[in-house]
Amino acid sequence: MNIAIRNPVLARQPEGSVQVELDPNVKIGTAKVFAIYGKGGIGKSTTSSNLSVAFSKLGKRVLQIGCDPKHDSTFTLTKRLAPTVIDALEAVQFHSEELRIEDFVAEGYNGVMCVEAGGPPAGTGCGGYVVGQTVKLLKEHHLLEDTDVVIFDVLGDVVCGGFASPLQHADQALIVTANDFDSIFAMNRIVAAIHAKAKNYNVRLGGVIANRSARTDEIDRFNAAVGLERVAHFPDLDVVRRSRLKKSTLFEMEPTPELLAVQAEYMRLAAHLWAGGRPLDAIPMKDRDLFEFLGFD
Repeated sequence: MNIAIRNPVLARQPEGSVQVELDPNVKIGTAKVFAIYGKGGIGKSTTSSNLSVAFSKLGKRVLQIGCDPKHDSTFTLTKRLAPTVIDALEAVQFHSEELRIEDFVAEGYNGVMCVEAGGPPAGTGCGGYVVGQTVKLLKEHHLLEDTDVVIFDVLGDVVCGGFASPLQHADQALIVTANDFDSIFAMNRIVAAIHAKAKNYNVRLGGVIANRSARTDEIDRFNAAVGLERVAHFPDLDVVRRSRLKKSTLFEMEPTPELLAVQAEYMRLAAHLWAGGRPLDAIPMKDRDLFEFLGFD
């Protein structure tokens, strides 16, 4: 796999950034690939990790890739902050052939394989380079050949082409949102990014995951207007907060009726996504139109 870099020296351009063009011909392989997006702090990592476990409980071989420089996507699976791909590459001066699998891959709960892509220092690089290098390493070590499901947990909103780069590899993009103005406004921008990427790549919208919300009325109203579909709903429960503090997935917590219901919803979502779901051709609203559309009491 080749990654074309306008400036082949990773260290720095004069303005302190690296611009990256990913090879559009690079494919992950036969695994089903999902990219999880949503407003910052909406619960993407919690959703990704528990969805990974649900897939694993369906008997699938799962790989979760965290795409946040904080490298905290997988800690409930591994019980630690895993080393990042960028850290591992820097340790060998970017001679990737010197890396071992255990240098950048950790096994988490129920056999979920975990990778934290990490990122360059703030203001000095492109997230697209990191995603590209991560996929390259996984392919070089043949890890993708033994994987059924790949989940990209993507940093915050789509802020640049680099953070949209997982869409090059994904079959479906899922959006995590709450039933509020800011989350839905961010969701609309993400829909626009996915709509643009779908012109060149095979990625399609797989649906909306309502999170941290007792109600879904505004989410459902927006979905109906643009052509989206809610595929799961996880209410705002204290057990979710406690699971993060315990560095555990929801499938490891002491069972209660409300927790069992959440686990069942994750299992239902995993089965739905594995079956293929229904690709959605949503059309985003203009910002001003959405501003008028979102009328909250």
